Amino acid sequence: MEQYEPDRRPAAQAAAVRRSFRGGRAALTRRSLLRASSVGALAAGGLGALTGCGIPAAGTTRGGAASEDHSALEKTVAFSDWPEYIDVDAGGKHHPTLETFTRRTGISVEYTEDINDNDEFFGKIKPQLAAGQDTGRDLIVLTDWLAARVIRLGWAERLDPARLPHAFANLADQFRSPDWDPGRAYSYPWQGVSTVIAFNKKALDGVEVKSVSDLLDNPRLKGRVGFLSEMRDSIGMTLLDMGKDPATVTADDYDAAVARLQKAVDDGQIRRFTGNDYTSDLAKGDLAACVAWGGDVVQLKADSPDVDYVIPDSGYMTSTDNLLIPRKARHQQNAERLIDFYYQPEQAAALAAYVNYVSPVAGVKPYLAKIDPAAAENPLIVPTKETAAKSHSFRALSETEATAYEKKFAKLTGA
Repeated sequence: MEQYEPDRRPAAQAAAVRRSFRGGRAALTRRSLLRASSVGALAAGGLGALTGCGIPAAGTTRGGAASEDHSALEKTVAFSDWPEYIDVDAGGKHHPTLETFTRRTGISVEYTEDINDNDEFFGKIKPQLAAGQDTGRDLIVLTDWLAARVIRLGWAERLDPARLPHAFANLADQFRSPDWDPGRAYSYPWQGVSTVIAFNKKALDGVEVKSVSDLLDNPRLKGRVGFLSEMRDSIGMTLLDMGKDPATVTADDYDAAVARLQKAVDDGQIRRFTGNDYTSDLAKGDLAACVAWGGDVVQLKADSPDVDYVIPDSGYMTSTDNLLIPRKARHQQNAERLIDFYYQPEQAAALAAYVNYVSPVAGVKPYLAKIDPAAAENPLIVPTKETAAKSHSFRALSETEATAYEKKFAKLTGA
């Protein structure tokens, strides 16, 4: 078994870069703006507008012919991912897990960091997908809301469970059956993202923060509270605090959560809605507490002894970035082998040690402990059973719902 030796200095640097790609309206990047933007190319006008533009309706593809797989003759796979979302060696030039995959299988990986936001990337590949053509990519990483749409449009290849033994056996229970891909017929998680409450102990000055209610209602925190500019996270956390399940949210539930946040905005309790540019304000104490992403909190805690977090008793939000094989991919079997490779716990551990997001692989903990004992004990990277039981996901929205919900949220945040 190859031993993976992470370089902690590049990992710390990578985390800073990842933060710039995980949010911030100024940066127009994945986490705060376009990952959540259901008012993007697909939502604006709904699926009918797509059909009117020559894009087939959901569940259809032009041509309809089965994809021809060249995996047996062409030992390669083209993998498109987000920047700084895979392990890198100390020199910053090699990806150890990908090189291990190639040594073991003889399959070379054409790895490209060409996904800077979901909508932009979808715009690149949409014409080929709509025409039933190969996109030039065998494996892509899309955030759950866009993965749901691609699957609904019929533009993802159905996965063969027989070629995914590790993935099927080792996928953590909390990620097994999202409502937009029941049983993971078309996708497997690359990494999970937890949304929690972070705080600066020094800035709190003795104030106790354990819930969203504490953020919204404690007058001692007035003007020092932050929420995220991603609808599903801020509304989802608020719904949970109200005793509502984001997995079954109704229009009335949604409006009630918006109204609750609007009151906090009007009262000056909420300082602002942010992408992950909240990190500097939280570290400095300009924000006393905020709704935050777990990947950021891991690094903030490492950099600042004043920063900590809490998972509310009401629960927390979880989302996923997902591996999909686009329709007409040239090397489906090779792509499935790569998916399955990352569900071997030792490979999942190497990835988690570098990216610091939630590993979707059950059984990863002892392998991660050999690389980074602290990471292995961090529930933001390896959730315990108790932590996982508190995780919730926002249900898949129809195009009409997504447009309406995002419009209301944009009004709330002033976007």
